[in-house]
Formats: sequence, structure tokens, C-alpha cells
Amino acid sequence: MSQTPGKPSNTEDEYFVREDAEKKRKIALGVKKETQAAELLRLKELHFMRCPKCGLQLQEVKYQGLDVDVCFACGGVFLDKGELESLTRHEKHGVMSAILNWFKPELGAP
Repeated sequence: MSQTPGKPSNTEDEYFVREDAEKKRKIALGVKKETQAAELLRLKELHFMRCPKCGLQLQEVKYQGLDVDVCFACGGVFLDKGELESLTRHEKHGVMSAILNWFKPELGAP
């Protein structure tokens, strides 16, 4: 294969095409990430501290040392991750402990 002076070889052309494609891929991924982050922020602003039942504003109320989210419009009470377990530590065989056991996976279950 003869090569004209000053003209890149096919291997060089392929290299620069791959480099260009990789740059464009990284730019596209960056735009996608920014878009996802913006969408997550928008959804958080739309839903944060809103009642999942009626959509009105939740209020934080202290209960046994925890900040429990309460909706005074519909009467809903909502717990963050770990708060139910924290409440049941205070009572080993009470109602809250029994409710929590409904949601725990059985030992040996797949």
C-alpha cells in the first residue's frame, strides 16, 4: 500500500475517528447526567415533605426522640428509614414490634 506524503494512513484515520466518537460519547453522558440530576432535584422539590396520601405539607413532630412526619390534613403518620426499628427497640413484644415483624423477611427465605 503506497502512501501519499502528508496524507494520514487508514490506521491514523480510524484512531482519530475513535477519539472523536469517544469525546462525543463523554459529552453525551455528561449531558445525560446533568439532566438526570436536574430531574431528580425537580422531583424532590415537588414531593419533599408532602403527604403521599393527600399531597399537603407534612409537619415534623417529636415522638420518643424521633422526628416523625405527620399530615394534619388526613391524619397520616410517616416514618423515615430506620425509625420504625428505633420505635420497636423500646418495646420488645408490643404492637409496633408485631407490625414490624410482618415486614421482615422470614429466615431462610430466598
